[in-house]
Amino acid sequence: MSDIKGDWKHEYINTNGIKLHYVTQGTGSLMLMLHGFPEFWYSWRHQIPEFAQYFQVVALDLRGYNDSDKPKEQSAYVMDEFVKDVEGVIKGLGYDKCILVGHDWGGAIAWSFAYAHPQMVERLIVLNSPHPAKFAQGLYTLKQLLRSWYILLFQLPWLPELLLQLSDFQAIKMVIQGTAFHKKAFTQTDINTYKNAAAKPNAITAMLNYYRNIFQVFIFKKNWSILQVQTLMIWGENDTALGKELTYGTANYINDLKIRYIHSCGHWIQQEKPELVNQYIRDFLVI
Repeated sequence: MSDIKGDWKHEYINTNGIKLHYVTQGTGSLMLMLHGFPEFWYSWRHQIPEFAQYFQVVALDLRGYNDSDKPKEQSAYVMDEFVKDVEGVIKGLGYDKCILVGHDWGGAIAWSFAYAHPQMVERLIVLNSPHPAKFAQGLYTLKQLLRSWYILLFQLPWLPELLLQLSDFQAIKMVIQGTAFHKKAFTQTDINTYKNAAAKPNAITAMLNYYRNIFQVFIFKKNWSILQVQTLMIWGENDTALGKELTYGTANYINDLKIRYIHSCGHWIQQEKPELVNQYIRDFLVI
C-alpha cells in the first residue's frame, strides 16, 4: 500500500448551487468516493492512495459535512439534491462517467445516482448500504426496526443535536468506535478527527437532516427497474445497524452483481478491514 498520507490535495468544486470540498490523488479515469454518517472524506484514507495508482481518486465531503457547504434548509437534504451534486462533480471535473464507490449514506446516494444516470457509472461499488428496495422491505420487519432505532430518534428537533454534542462529542466516538467490530481500527487521532469535523458550525444539524428526510417517497418506490450497471457489494457481516439479511435478494434488482461478505467485520468496513476491501475492489476492477 502507498504511503497513507500520499500527495493528496484538498480542493473545492461548485456544483448544484453549493461548494463541495474533496480530497484527490492520482490521474486517469475518475473514481468517486462517497462517505456515510457521521464521517467525511477521511473514511477513505486507506483507499485513496491505494487506488490513486490507477485512477484519479476523488473523495468528497458530502453537502453538510466537514468543509463542504451546509445549507440551512432541511429541504436541501433530499436524494434529488444529492444526485445533482454528484452529477455536477463528475461533469465539473471534466468527466462523463466514473467508478462510483459509496458507503452507508454514500452508498444510498450511489444506488440512486446509478439508477438516475446509469450511463455515467462505469462500475458501482457499494459498501454496507442495502439496495433501497431491500432497505424499505427491512423497515417493515421488527428486527431491522430495532436496529434502526436511531433513525426514529433523529426525527426529533434539537434533542439529537444536544445528545451528539454532549461531553465533547462523545457520541461520535460511541457511534463509530463503539459499534465497530475491530475497535482498534480507530486510533484516538481518528476519533478526534471525526469529532472536529462534526464540531464545525451547522454540521451536526446538516448531518441529521439526511435522516429527517429519509421517509421520502423514493425509499418506498414499488417498481424498481433492473440496474444495468456492473455492481460490487461488499458487506461486513457484524454490522449492528444494517442486518446481513438486507443483502438477500439484491440480485433481483441488478443485472450483473457480485457480493463479497467479510466475516468478523462491522459497519465501518473500509476502515476495519481495509486490505481485504481494497483487494475485493481490485479484483472486481481487474487491476
